[in-house]
Amino acid sequence: YRDDDDINDVASMAGVNLNEESARIMATNSDLVGTQIQSCKDEPFLAAVPLHKRILEMAKKLGITDVPAEVVTFISHATQNRLRTVIEKVTVITQHRMESYKDDEWYEQASDVRSQLKFFEQLERLEKQRKDEQEREILLKAAKSRSRQEDPEQARLKQKAKEMQQQELAQMRQRDANLTALAAIGPRKKRKLDSPGLLTIGGEGLGMSGGGQAGLGTPSSRQYARQKITRVNLRDFIFYMEQERETSHSLLLYRALLK
Repeated sequence: YRDDDDINDVASMAGVNLNEESARIMATNSDLVGTQIQSCKDEPFLAAVPLHKRILEMAKKLGITDVPAEVVTFISHATQNRLRTVIEKVTVITQHRMESYKDDEWYEQASDVRSQLKFFEQLERLEKQRKDEQEREILLKAAKSRSRQEDPEQARLKQKAKEMQQQELAQMRQRDANLTALAAIGPRKKRKLDSPGLLTIGGEGLGMSGGGQAGLGTPSSRQYARQKITRVNLRDFIFYMEQERETSHSLLLYRALLK
């Protein structure tokens, strides 16, 4: 058996003494043994003093009188991790909601509710216009009638027709006055906000000219891409709470649904 052990001992066959190598490694890295290395300072996410006070208040109800600082730090890190997970999931939900499939060749539009609503609104507008025309014809006929009988209904229709004619005349005068004023003012020129020599600061335009500042407003200046902002609304957060097992039957979800 010794001969077999000597044959299977590859380190001995290569002339390496494992005891000497272990002692050399321990002597070289002796200052690092038992130490903890961190890349950054361990800072708590929440304020330590109010959190410690809140934990003590909750612990006293359970008969615990002392809570070390390590527990406060651990709960702070756990809160930070939980909040990061919630934000990541809600952000994914919001991005899915904002994603558009109109230009995707693999999707075909089955219905267009917006066009249907516009069609119904147009039908209602035409129906209202037809009723207004009928009522106008009735009033005009009543106004033109010269019956000698004193009918109160006929008198009411004549009075209403007279008021309608006065209202139409006032609208025509107002329209003519507006057209006359626009013609006197002339065509309005839109101010170019993206002009090369205009810098907008706080809603006020500042024209720049001169040798040293002329280069700041040139068309060849660097244009920075606008950062896309993901806006999370209450509906996205409610959808997240409905999918999560811990919050699907919570009181917080029902309060959010009532808002």
